[in-house]
Amino acid sequence: MSVKVVHNEEQSRYEGWLEDVLAGFAEYQLAKGLIVFTHTEVDEKFEGKGVGSAIARAALDDVRAVGERKVMPLCPFIKGWIQRHPDYLDLVY
Repeated sequence: MSVKVVHNEEQSRYEGWLEDVLAGFAEYQLAKGLIVFTHTEVDEKFEGKGVGSAIARAALDDVRAVGERKVMPLCPFIKGWIQRHPDYLDLVY
């Protein structure tokens, strides 16, 4: 079962869906030239299934593709994920 990640701009978050169930999300705030990731949450039923990692990768890939902002990872999960994936360090403010 693969995680589908959706950018929900209205709620300022990236969502991870397994089939038709919201499994987790990463919330952010936008500032001038920055996207600040503030909180990531994965439903405990889906922990250990790669939901958080899929959300982090998709969100950061999206930031890179748009190319307008640097990332400020205040959220410990996003911060740790970037540290484990150094090819994303260039995005960090």
